[in-house]
Amino acid sequence: MTDKVVVITGGSRGIGRATAIAAAARGFKVVVGYANNVAAADEVLANIEASNGKSIAVKCDVGSEADILALFKAADEFGTLGALVNNAGIVGPSIRVEDMSAERIQRMMAVNVTGSILCAREAVRRMSTRNGGKGGVIVNLSSVAAKLGSPNTYVDYAASKGAVDSFTIGLGHEVAAEGSRVAAIRPGLIDTDIHASGGEPDRAHRLAHMVPMKRVGTSEEIANAIVWLMSDDASYVTSAILDVSGGR
Repeated sequence: MTDKVVVITGGSRGIGRATAIAAAARGFKVVVGYANNVAAADEVLANIEASNGKSIAVKCDVGSEADILALFKAADEFGTLGALVNNAGIVGPSIRVEDMSAERIQRMMAVNVTGSILCAREAVRRMSTRNGGKGGVIVNLSSVAAKLGSPNTYVDYAASKGAVDSFTIGLGHEVAAEGSRVAAIRPGLIDTDIHASGGEPDRAHRLAHMVPMKRVGTSEEIANAIVWLMSDDASYVTSAILDVSGGR
């Protein structure tokens, strides 16, 4: 058990929500970052508090550096940062690269890549022993799309997750001797509403036959992997990328 703070971006729904609840059950004080849905964030807090956990919600668009700074300021007031889960991410409607606008690509990279790097920057400033911290863990959310490329659907999203993979390896090496670990999870087809935001709410179930295990994954299965990486059981794991994808 721990009383350290974990910041979870995109913590009000899907994988972020499941991770917030799982982390609280393991003793973390949870800072739930959310983009817009106040009701969803409040539901997560109520769930955690019903189990005697401690949590706060902070509105944060990770595409905004000012929002990120405010998120970590709130975390500082809540306690000592021990972990960051870079979960917030977006996907666009399925289209070919030749039809993508610059605005779409820029927003995708601003949230999925730049936002993750800036959040990690703030976490390292607080956790690295080089900066007077007590160490900690960063878990980045990638995707099997980084390996598959997602042709004819969202190559830009896949590219953003490929960047997350590279960043995970590099930052992990950078802070490995400073009490801090960095790892990533590559989820496969998971039953969350991110598919709906991409215009295909049934996408995960429609493509489940392509998964060797012949089913979609759940947010809880991803959350369990994340909290393991955050735990001392994973104390020798850094710069690692774990596929949680049913074999894809």
